[in-house]
Amino acid sequence: MKKFLSIFLVAILAISLAACGSNNSSGENTNSNSDSATGGEQITPEKIVMGFVPSQESDTIADTVAPLADRIGEELGIEVEGRVMTDYTALIEAMGSNEVHVGFIPAFGYVLANEQYGAEVILKSIRYGSGTYKAQYIVRADSGIESLADLEGKIWAYPDAASTSGFLFPASQLMDEFDIASAQDLQTTFFSDTVQSGAHDTAAIAVYEGDADVATTFEDVRTGLEEEYPDIMEKTKVIGYTEEIPNDTISVTKELDDELVQKIKDTFLSFNEDEDMIKIMNEVYSWDEISEATDEEYKVVKETYEKFKDSISF
Repeated sequence: MKKFLSIFLVAILAISLAACGSNNSSGENTNSNSDSATGGEQITPEKIVMGFVPSQESDTIADTVAPLADRIGEELGIEVEGRVMTDYTALIEAMGSNEVHVGFIPAFGYVLANEQYGAEVILKSIRYGSGTYKAQYIVRADSGIESLADLEGKIWAYPDAASTSGFLFPASQLMDEFDIASAQDLQTTFFSDTVQSGAHDTAAIAVYEGDADVATTFEDVRTGLEEEYPDIMEKTKVIGYTEEIPNDTISVTKELDDELVQKIKDTFLSFNEDEDMIKIMNEVYSWDEISEATDEEYKVVKETYEKFKDSISF
């Protein structure tokens, strides 16, 4: 009887394993293979989705990224879609669920995506020959605001709570300088009100139009607004900067096939020798060049985030 039961259990196990092997539980149109190094499963989508966040008006970015997606698709031999998300958090969540496979995300967004979903940075932007930049504080020229101390009691416009230069580094700097315990206290006690504008240019416009007293943005967002607001340089001024911040990234989901990731990286790097493609990258996010990147370069962002991560709400 025992021998019969053993044979019966082995047979049931074999049937179950066979069923699992033939079942595609994800429901996605992907090819997958076992990742022996991590014990996980890697995917090769039939369509790659690249995600972008609005540093300018969403419609403008959508039009600009279309030729970029087309070119990437041609080089890879795979359909590529460029998708503009509502904000940084939406992009991070979409990468976590593999709705977006390649994300154009700033340093802080990468840190969050890496911490929460294991996203991997592969490339970074180079602007004006540098792989770092600063955040700036913009106020109206006639506001009477001359220093960071003068910001107390004022209205703060920032692009997004997951923006590196728009929120994380300015918030950290202000908390350190004025001994503020949490980001929540900064927003509710130091400032009289806050406005999450959704993009860097709209934060600057909020100050220009008098809807906010100060905006925190990348340096210098105003140059891209001069055509529409020709007097923005005269009507606004910069009263301070943060420390250096690592540039924004191209990051990928951890499940994306390693060979495909390498092809994506090589394709983007090849654009450095293609004037037309660099022009497109410049129009999208003001990239002058594309460089390889490693997780170690974003250590300063991780350390900044750790100081007050429990007090940030998205």
